[in-house]
Amino acid sequence: MCRNITTLRGLQPPATAEEVDAAALQYVRKVSGVRAPSAATQEAFDKAVREIAHATHHLLEALPERKQPPPTLPPLRRPEVRARIAAKAANG
Repeated sequence: MCRNITTLRGLQPPATAEEVDAAALQYVRKVSGVRAPSAATQEAFDKAVREIAHATHHLLEALPERKQPPPTLPPLRRPEVRARIAAKAANG
């Protein structure tokens, strides 16, 4: 249904708002079982994503620095994902 959520703490440079929002979206999709919300669920879905992203920002700010970077890069930092997003934007 959705990709694994990657570790954001300890990234250099730090996680961007876009990366936090993407992780929140993946979390809500997984927990709700909803990949594409309907008109009836859109408001609740969007609100949950906003609240989780907000809580994630606060969590990352409050945690101490990691001694080592995370083992994998978030999808938005991977060249193949960026290329796919750029191609979709160009065609869409």
